[in-house]
Amino acid sequence: MAKKHKTADVFFTNLARSGMNGVVLYAEQGQVVYKKAFGVRELNRRHPDSLRVDDQFQLSSDSKMFTAEAVMILYAQGKLDYDADVRTYIPEFPYEGVTVRHLLNHRSGLPRYDAMADEFWPDRSKPFSNEEMIKMLAERKPEVYASPDVTFFYNNINYALLASVVERVSGQHFEDFMRENIFEPLGMDRSYIYSMRNDSVVSLYMDCPVQGHELYRKGAVKEQNDYLNGVMGDKIMFSTVDDIYKFMMALDCNLLLPDSIQCEAFKPGSDFWKRGENYGFGWRMSEKHPGAVYHFGWWKGYRSAVIRNVAQNRVLIILTNTTYNLPGELLWEFVTDSTYCSLPESSWNPEVLRFELMQSKPEE
Repeated sequence: MAKKHKTADVFFTNLARSGMNGVVLYAEQGQVVYKKAFGVRELNRRHPDSLRVDDQFQLSSDSKMFTAEAVMILYAQGKLDYDADVRTYIPEFPYEGVTVRHLLNHRSGLPRYDAMADEFWPDRSKPFSNEEMIKMLAERKPEVYASPDVTFFYNNINYALLASVVERVSGQHFEDFMRENIFEPLGMDRSYIYSMRNDSVVSLYMDCPVQGHELYRKGAVKEQNDYLNGVMGDKIMFSTVDDIYKFMMALDCNLLLPDSIQCEAFKPGSDFWKRGENYGFGWRMSEKHPGAVYHFGWWKGYRSAVIRNVAQNRVLIILTNTTYNLPGELLWEFVTDSTYCSLPESSWNPEVLRFELMQSKPEE
């Protein structure tokens, strides 16, 4: 393990020198090999606080894997059907033939809600919410990109609508459902869904210690809050590397769902791999990297990467608070290189890990 830790430290220290500002966790065979924070919380302060390994970051599109898990939990409870029309759960939804599965696999062909809001939301000092999005879709019915189930087209509206499906089916606010059904059961004590539900105006900045930053040639600029941050499901979850790793272990040990249901998340949703890429339920997959699933995120000054190399039992989690472009190919090389495997595969015992996780779960 010491060899891999040293290798990881050299690799990520070099990334930090090239501009990465964030927290890294790398694990193999169910054991954390490397965890370290690089940089500061606010880049443009004279005396900024250093980042800590337990700092919370906005996950951007990496939030989608958690939204998909919420949908799957409702499916396991018999409360929704993947192949049911979205109008079964959201009657005012104006498009025919779009199913929950189409949303999960990004095969709905729906228009972008951000483009629609940019055109029709008159006052950007007021938050734009999931319910406002649905109302605007019903009133404006913007033109679709394609008919349902024709093509894979990655689009944030799919997962924003899934958050609304969770609310309509469960009768709970999305942030409450996520807390009670995912975060609390797994001991993800530093994870939450950022909500503007009770806000009448958009605050200047989000209330969080680690602010996102846009990088320009002249320096870093702290990102202000945005009216679109009122939309949940496609983004806007906050978490830490440790909490995300707890979720990764829960997937391995089937703590939230039985394997017969959980495995659906990691199956390609399209027969045709568009530019070698495909999408399951909240997870991306690539023909270049069989046996692995992943997601990258980028939204309003935050970037993140979660790579789950199932074939080699490796996990890499990177959370950053700048728009520094994480070098995907280098990250893949690091997480798949067999030269540096520090732990023998025989050390991986998911049943032992499952017992340890169950023992560490908080009492109700």
